Amino acid sequence: MQVLILGSGVIGTTIAYYLAKAGHEVTVLDRQRAPGLETSYANAGEVSPGYSAPWAGPGVPLKAVKWLLMRHSPLVIKPMLDPAMWRWGIALLCNCTHARYELNKGRMVRLAEYSRDCLQQLRADTGIRYDERALGTLQLFRTQKQLDGTGKDIEILKAYGVPYQLLDREGCVRHEPALAAVRNKFVGGLRLPGDETGDCFKFTQGLAQLAEAAGARFRFGVGITDIAHDASGVTAVHTDAGPFRAERYVMALGSYSPKLLKPLGIRLPVYPVKGFSITLPISDAAMAPASTVMDETFKVAVTRLGERIRVGGTAQLSGYDLRLDGRRRHTLEHVVTDLFPQGGKVEGAEFWTGLRPMTPDGTPVLGATTVAKLLLATGHGTLGWTMAAGTGRVMADLIGGRKPEIDLEGLGLARYA
Repeated sequence: MQVLILGSGVIGTTIAYYLAKAGHEVTVLDRQRAPGLETSYANAGEVSPGYSAPWAGPGVPLKAVKWLLMRHSPLVIKPMLDPAMWRWGIALLCNCTHARYELNKGRMVRLAEYSRDCLQQLRADTGIRYDERALGTLQLFRTQKQLDGTGKDIEILKAYGVPYQLLDREGCVRHEPALAAVRNKFVGGLRLPGDETGDCFKFTQGLAQLAEAAGARFRFGVGITDIAHDASGVTAVHTDAGPFRAERYVMALGSYSPKLLKPLGIRLPVYPVKGFSITLPISDAAMAPASTVMDETFKVAVTRLGERIRVGGTAQLSGYDLRLDGRRRHTLEHVVTDLFPQGGKVEGAEFWTGLRPMTPDGTPVLGATTVAKLLLATGHGTLGWTMAAGTGRVMADLIGGRKPEIDLEGLGLARYA
């Protein structure tokens, strides 16, 4: 089958790989000069099924008010006359109940756990390397209140068979020895030993090469202008390089997906949530993180990627603005120097920003639309890297007419109807 994929981030590229391996004729379009140069370029590096959870949850509205008043705030809102922002925000608030949180987290963990298994199999099949490690994630709590508030998350982890360890201060140090130097700054942690880490950009670039070897074609420097359709469904994708036609079309443009879908009558509740990261070289390996440490107070992840440290975090609502903000950099520098003061040097670190495609319930949108021949694979938020391999397998199965290996209940666009 001829398949046209819009977007060559980690989601689009992974779908292309699985489709090409299944024998489909695949073309991928992207405005960038190479794969993985937008949101997939410098994310936090976590492959974290156990940490998969929606932002919308009980108590979040009150927490948000407190976060906005913090000096190093994990949340920044730039008020705008943007109806899409306000609709998205209201929908997020509607998901801030215990029942909705448990439902949404369960859906996310289901896909994320499957995706981690697919990634491990893909790695075994191809030998792809991307500074990967399989040493788990440590969610670090600076206060006893944070530690005591893990009950609901642990219940869901138990329900889905996700391994976890609730640790005291010394337990955290056993898994992350460099924290011994700052043990007075935290009280304990929740460790998820099944989680992994890795460089999403390296993975995307390497997998694109494997997809091309399997027959996929990548067309870079191609700007997509609109999607043509009639009663039979999508008829073409118009670009500045001319029209492209296929038998199936996959929308994997992340935060930019709603703009192209709106003229088709599809309202996709995905909004760009701006994130930031810094990447610094390791100066003392013994004093750097062994895997990922997630600072629960500042919602910042500090991850070991080979001989580098990636520090990622902050949620900023400011539309499609991609300007770098020095205040966000200060927050990232504060966390890494506070927890790993001798691990690396922040001077000269690469500072980056990207737009995460967030749904108000945290769950991505996969599968068919009301327009024939058009499928969606977007809305993964901060978990695109975590859910990429599973998403690729699911989409390849759907397009190939096979039943996916996991239940897709609640993962489609229909849940917003």
